[in-house]
Amino acid sequence: MEITSWITQVEWLFTLAIPVACIAWTVTHEEVFREPREFCIRQSKEGKTIARRKFFYLFTCEYCFSHYVTVGVLCLTGFKLLFADWRGYIIAGFSIVWIANVYMALFSLLRFGIKKEKIDISAKEEELKNITHQ
Repeated sequence: MEITSWITQVEWLFTLAIPVACIAWTVTHEEVFREPREFCIRQSKEGKTIARRKFFYLFTCEYCFSHYVTVGVLCLTGFKLLFADWRGYIIAGFSIVWIANVYMALFSLLRFGIKKEKIDISAKEEELKNITHQ
């Protein structure tokens, strides 16, 4: 494989992981999907069969769900990594999942930092308010 082809494949890998991470995170964490996610959480805990519980769990775990989003992305794009045959799909699939989950972990840390900062600011504002009212 020539160098420019390898670089192009890596660029595609890191680019395709972005929508996978975005979709997986949004479905499993964001408010817009809260009601369906709560339904899936209930079903994953209370479903009558193990198959039902595991099926619904897949929609509550960003890591699990990212595999299915990745399969959809691979079907849409036909992206293969390293090999031009079926092996390229397998390597691309697991690579995209891994990079997407790195992106989601970084995003989670960023959101945690922002949330912590907001809580600290609110606490300090409340403290100032109490001091000025005394």
